Amino acid sequence: MRVQSSFPENQSAESITEPAPLNLAQQIAVSHGDGPILVIAGAGSGKTRTLVYRMAHLIERGVEPESVLLLTFTRRAAQEMLQRAGELTAGSCRRVMGGTFHATANILLRRYGHLLNLGPNFTIIDRGDAEGIINLLKSSLGMGGAGKRFPSKRVVMNLISGAVNKSSSIEQLVYEDHLHLTEFLNDFYTIADHYRQFKRDHGLLDYDDLLVYWKQLLVESENARVELSSRFQHILVDEYQDTNLLQAEIVRLLAYCHQNVMVVGDDAQSIYSFRGADFANIMRFPEQFPGTRIVKLEENYRSTEPILQLTNAIIANAEKKFTKTLFTEKVGGVRPQLAAAPNEAAEARFIVQEIQKHHQNGTPLTDIAVLFRSGFHSFKLEIELAAHGFDFEKRGGLRLTESAHIKDVLSFLRVIINPWDNLSWNRILLQLEKVGPKTVQKILNSVRQADNPLTALTAYRPAPTWRLQFEKLVDMLGRLHQPDLTPSDQYDLVMEYYSPIFEKIYYDDYPKRRRELEQIKALISGYGDLQSFIDDTALDPPEVGADAEGIRSEQRLTLSTIHSAKGLEWDTVFVMGLAEGRFPHQHATPGEQWEEERRLLYVATTRAKKELFLTYPKEMLGSDRQLLRASLTPFLREVSPGLYTNIDQVSARTPLQTGQYQQTTSQLRHPNVQSARITYQEGMRVTHAFFGHGRVVSIPGPRRIEILFDRHGSKILHLDYAKLEILD
Repeated sequence: MRVQSSFPENQSAESITEPAPLNLAQQIAVSHGDGPILVIAGAGSGKTRTLVYRMAHLIERGVEPESVLLLTFTRRAAQEMLQRAGELTAGSCRRVMGGTFHATANILLRRYGHLLNLGPNFTIIDRGDAEGIINLLKSSLGMGGAGKRFPSKRVVMNLISGAVNKSSSIEQLVYEDHLHLTEFLNDFYTIADHYRQFKRDHGLLDYDDLLVYWKQLLVESENARVELSSRFQHILVDEYQDTNLLQAEIVRLLAYCHQNVMVVGDDAQSIYSFRGADFANIMRFPEQFPGTRIVKLEENYRSTEPILQLTNAIIANAEKKFTKTLFTEKVGGVRPQLAAAPNEAAEARFIVQEIQKHHQNGTPLTDIAVLFRSGFHSFKLEIELAAHGFDFEKRGGLRLTESAHIKDVLSFLRVIINPWDNLSWNRILLQLEKVGPKTVQKILNSVRQADNPLTALTAYRPAPTWRLQFEKLVDMLGRLHQPDLTPSDQYDLVMEYYSPIFEKIYYDDYPKRRRELEQIKALISGYGDLQSFIDDTALDPPEVGADAEGIRSEQRLTLSTIHSAKGLEWDTVFVMGLAEGRFPHQHATPGEQWEEERRLLYVATTRAKKELFLTYPKEMLGSDRQLLRASLTPFLREVSPGLYTNIDQVSARTPLQTGQYQQTTSQLRHPNVQSARITYQEGMRVTHAFFGHGRVVSIPGPRRIEILFDRHGSKILHLDYAKLEILD
């Protein structure tokens, strides 16, 4: 039900000029009188609009703008709300104090900090500065330096900051997430103590200190608590489900004199516990503020009815929640579609096929997104998209070949294909201890002119200090060239050599990075030849202006982790990898971790405006390369199958007919590719500039062709590079 934006309680709304009316629930929230109010704002329900009108209503009611405090999580959100509210009240709302928790703390501590023996001229240091201090302390305490193994400044800072934001201890964080670093536990506490003293001695505050001191001010100084609570007669908080314990306690203390607090948020979208957000804050708000009025915004302005029916069903099974049912006036629309693919490669191909269809039917790529649980879950999809010439941006996680440890592994495999790849040699040789750029240059200069760089490398005489490592490297490279090795075998040999180096270089977080390497391990198992794998990983999205068919370069598809997609929306959304063990992730334990995974899926599905695709593979390769049977995520098994449409035609085969491959300009991006449209078929006679005449034997996969050459035998070639001519 919609009502016009006139306010009850005889309050005038004449100066509120936005034409669109408020719905009934928004109206109730906006016109609330005094006392605490919790606004449960479902996805796409207009929470920002509600906060904007609430500020305008308070001013219309006679509340002084200076006595209103708006707390947000981004400066942009605060600026947007204050600007919109200002337009409704002839600028009055621009005098409202609004900003992030940290920015507000900075202002208040400069005025009241003397009550904590904190001078007004303190300097705020950013994350980079803080890590620099940690590095300095490590050295001065003898915990770092050349030849000493010790966690990086980034990891140490994460532990110190995490303890503050999660109201936890460093010890607890180490045992939860960094078990391999327990030997340094006492050192972490020592550094933390010195870090605090260093900041005190130099008048420095980091971001976490701003919240710590703000709370300390309100707790220890009754005068400050009363003065601030009296000054801010109305407190508005956005995204309350994302607050940590410190922030929730600050809000409670600020309301000491009046309890006039409006918090807006959605318990079903609390997904940032890894940053310190505490789901319990929004759930216990009514207990902390007795007499709380709860208003639920349930009318959704984003998604179609069938999508909302599914999202409602997903969150309905949550153990703890504020029950709500999203609805919309957007009747009709297609039901969400569930596709069970035979394997991960087929899942990626299906998604790309559907993207092609939608794009050909007029949907801009900017209106399409593919979402996933973790950054490395999209690796196969990235390769498939690149193969079909789709440009994309990735949010959250790095692209396949952007991670340093993956680049390391690929460098070993690349020199097998191209022994004169100096870039890869440089990366490999710099991993040797006691070997720097100058030494690497000497080595490369000595082998550059050789017919076989590996043979020349074998003859090189290293210095005694790094001879043993060098010999291990040469031995491994020699074994990589053994005949009959599959790409998987070659990967195993590389990892046998690289693992000790990997754990040393990335000592801080190698367990996390290892999971990405396991994805590469599974990925390479799907290839019959190393050249194709290397080619596929090297294919980047097309550069600006490179598309031959004139598709605008700015039309980029979005790939995103679900965490990075919160707050965004697209017409068409694919949520991939919805297999148990991947979603929820295999380490999620029953209880709050499990429930946050459920909320994560809810956030993902509520990003879709018109169409929602849900996909999962029935088989996945484990880290041991054994095929694992996978079942649909329990979060979807729990809902009625009538809420989605099953897609049964997902095939494990390449989307093109067997024995046929069409090569088009839009699919090719290498500067030497053919520009004409060519269809290759089994039995076709072709000629190659080096291998000579041959006959097409098979089409083993996209952009690959197997040819039996008259003089060189069978070769699998990559169509982005092979300049073939048809003979008959």
